[in-house]
Amino acid sequence: MSTEMSPLFRDYQMGPLHLKNRIVMAPLTRARSSRAAVPPEFAVEYYQQRTGAGLIISEATNISPQAIGYAFTPGIWSKAQVESWKHVTRAVHDGGGLIVMQLWHTGRISHPDLHSGAVPVSASAIQAGGDAFTYEGPKPLPTPRALETREIPGIVDDYAHAAENARLAGFDGVEVHSANNYLLEQFIRDSTNRRTDEYGGSVENRLRFPLAAVKAAVNAWGGGGQVGVRISPTTTSPGETPLDSDVMGTYSQYIDGLNALGVAYIHVIEGVTRETREAPDGVDFLALRRRFRGSYLANNRYDKELAEEALNSGRADLVSFGRPFIANPDLVQRLRDGSPLVDAPKESYYGGDEKGYSDWPAFDDEESEARKQ
Repeated sequence: MSTEMSPLFRDYQMGPLHLKNRIVMAPLTRARSSRAAVPPEFAVEYYQQRTGAGLIISEATNISPQAIGYAFTPGIWSKAQVESWKHVTRAVHDGGGLIVMQLWHTGRISHPDLHSGAVPVSASAIQAGGDAFTYEGPKPLPTPRALETREIPGIVDDYAHAAENARLAGFDGVEVHSANNYLLEQFIRDSTNRRTDEYGGSVENRLRFPLAAVKAAVNAWGGGGQVGVRISPTTTSPGETPLDSDVMGTYSQYIDGLNALGVAYIHVIEGVTRETREAPDGVDFLALRRRFRGSYLANNRYDKELAEEALNSGRADLVSFGRPFIANPDLVQRLRDGSPLVDAPKESYYGGDEKGYSDWPAFDDEESEARKQ
């Protein structure tokens, strides 16, 4: 297929947002913010370098101090955070790009060391396997505290406040993170939600809090046209979390609720790769795609060929790329030209400064340096 005809490079209208191509930069946690959860100054260059994407989704951003589950991740509850993010959004817009903020509460995937000794919260007091990443390094995830019924409306308010702050910071929208076994998905799945109040038991009850959080974001933006939601029906990590006992039934009903709120897109971690083209556990992602009325953003280790196949077949409207954007700030141009991609070493993923973050050269710069040697 010629690059001129590739669906990856066709523009796309998603609500009020006009995307110049179908390539989305997936949220990438890079753990380079301050202990006050303020993004670093060099985040401006990092995001601006990647404005070739039709849409950038920011790294997962904590909606409150309680939401933090990983050291050195950013927030959006304070004035200092809003002011720092303003520099990022301005740079992205100056580069001709669009950017939405991913709103995050990690729930039980956290540690008391990140909360002045307070125990992390969840739907139920069920411990996850694996480690939390604290300022002193990895430590085993503890048994969380089940949220009191009276506490949940306050967290919904935190989502509203975070969405409002994202608007103030100049973002083009928000993505509510209800995937990867973080707090909202801890309520969705019956494997992690054993509550007996109005937030547990039936599917309707388990979806009550996640849908309220999404509604809070929708209200903050005056409608769902600039709000997306990330889901991961078959993801088991972090925390090695079991799946829901009825994945299709639960997530079909969740999508119905998102349709009612007018959500612009769902960002789906499909669990489908080149090696395993069949969806795990009998999950039919195409059925979920057809059920949703908005745009479908596919994610999970897509390469150019698989992305084109998904777009041409109508299985997806947009495709997000994560790790390839780390070491290839000009990923869109490289995919267009067929230029080779660079693989970033894992030690550059998390923590540190500009090195391994905003110092990756574009392909033309690499070629120029090679000719000088």
